Amino acid sequence: MTNAKKVAFLLADGFEDSEMKNPFDEMVKNGHETVIISERAGEELKGKKGTIVYTSHLSIDEAKASDYAAVIIPGGSSPGKLMDNEKVQQFVQEADSAGITIAAICHGPQILAAAGVLEGRTLTSYPGIASEVEKVGGRFIDKKVVVDQNLITSRTPEDEPAFISEILEKIGVNAW
Repeated sequence: MTNAKKVAFLLADGFEDSEMKNPFDEMVKNGHETVIISERAGEELKGKKGTIVYTSHLSIDEAKASDYAAVIIPGGSSPGKLMDNEKVQQFVQEADSAGITIAAICHGPQILAAAGVLEGRTLTSYPGIASEVEKVGGRFIDKKVVVDQNLITSRTPEDEPAFISEILEKIGVNAW
């Protein structure tokens, strides 16, 4: 298991259940170490549909972007709760500067927009936030998955297979 990578999930209450569960389960299945980062460590975070609950491992105050091979940002109302947090913004800025894979689905790109990392980048998101993406210099395209350098973005739960596939393509598979 020498190629196992650490993968961070930026999460708050009200995330889109499947957009957290499916990528999380796939990272575990493929031998990667998963770390859930929220505003507080040990926080119980519930999906908006109520089908799943996670407990955060680390607070954003303790997290260093350089510790991770990838950062995954599920959608739902979670990104809206994290996007104004300066530590979350700094974490994303550091990850982006270092070329670390950042994968955001649905409303996830709201955090990227708030962190100011979308200028001149091409991405997709939940169509309802396309104007937020464009307002900060991003170029919105309505496709299942868009890869622009280290950014991987998708629109909705229906796009999860393509989204997960691109993440694994970037960081590799470590399953036996």
